[in-house]
Amino acid sequence: MKIALASDHAGFELKRGIAAHLERRGFTVRDFGCESDESADYVDFGARAAESLVSGACDRAILFCGTGLGMAVVANKFPGVRATPCWNSYTASISRRHNDSNCLTLGGRVLT
Repeated sequence: MKIALASDHAGFELKRGIAAHLERRGFTVRDFGCESDESADYVDFGARAAESLVSGACDRAILFCGTGLGMAVVANKFPGVRATPCWNSYTASISRRHNDSNCLTLGGRVLT
């Protein structure tokens, strides 16, 4: 399974940790940016990752910003992307089972 990742500066560190976790478990990760914790606009990076879902280049996406809300707004503008901000395992599970979510959004400032 190919998983698209993207973040802004506020989600950068959480993205790095999640990327390493996924790779250790054998997932293919494609990182669409950003590349540091210096200020960056989440819209550009989130749109690239969402486009990879629409095109079929990636099977799922995880997007990171300060709260996960901004990335969800961006990703949900793309037809076929169902992005859901989640903050625990229950909301993540429900997002897949009840909403067929293909894009998880997480907040680097609100999750550890």
